[in-house]
Amino acid sequence: MPAPRKFTHRQLRAAALELIDQEGLAGLTMRALATRLGTGPMTIYNYVDGREGLERLVTSAVMAQARWSDAPSGDWRTRVEVIAEAIWRAVRAHPNAIPLILTARSLDEDALVPTEALVQALADSGRSGADLLAAFRVVSGFIAGFAQAELTGPLVSAAGRGAETITARMADLPAERFPGLVEMARAATGDPRAEFRSGLRIILAGLDAPAPRPG
Repeated sequence: MPAPRKFTHRQLRAAALELIDQEGLAGLTMRALATRLGTGPMTIYNYVDGREGLERLVTSAVMAQARWSDAPSGDWRTRVEVIAEAIWRAVRAHPNAIPLILTARSLDEDALVPTEALVQALADSGRSGADLLAAFRVVSGFIAGFAQAELTGPLVSAAGRGAETITARMADLPAERFPGLVEMARAATGDPRAEFRSGLRIILAGLDAPAPRPG
């Protein structure tokens, strides 16, 4: 009879996410996870398949945190907005994990629930097959990309300076050389949610347009 398992999958996920939140991507190791759980590294190998397994734990933990209230079932656009924002909130709450969200994939069923909900909302627009896949990639790419832009875009903090300072300095750039950047800095609201919703509505407007005919 096999020995009872010492840790649940949820315990491993939670510990891995706490680890990357506190120590960053470089701190996500088998040894560090074992220490956090109060066990030896070899024990963790009974649960996790090396580095890739660690990364999947983190992506699963992040995606499983996406929560939303039910949107009107007949309005696919509203449903996409609600679900996409829930995923974005979960992702941006763990900035150290964003590189893994962009590159690692998990088949953990809890983590796939928000993804399936987003796919179904997009399918209600009448898309299927390759068109549905393209729509999903556009929306999911926007979610992850927007979260990443908050960390690495031209309006974020750098060298310890706050985002407001960076934005103010960009607004003071020579307008004749950088008219677009100046306009963007002056329009920055400081409200990431408002900017996310505005960008997502641009995406949805494109998805609402008639699909181009092949050829």
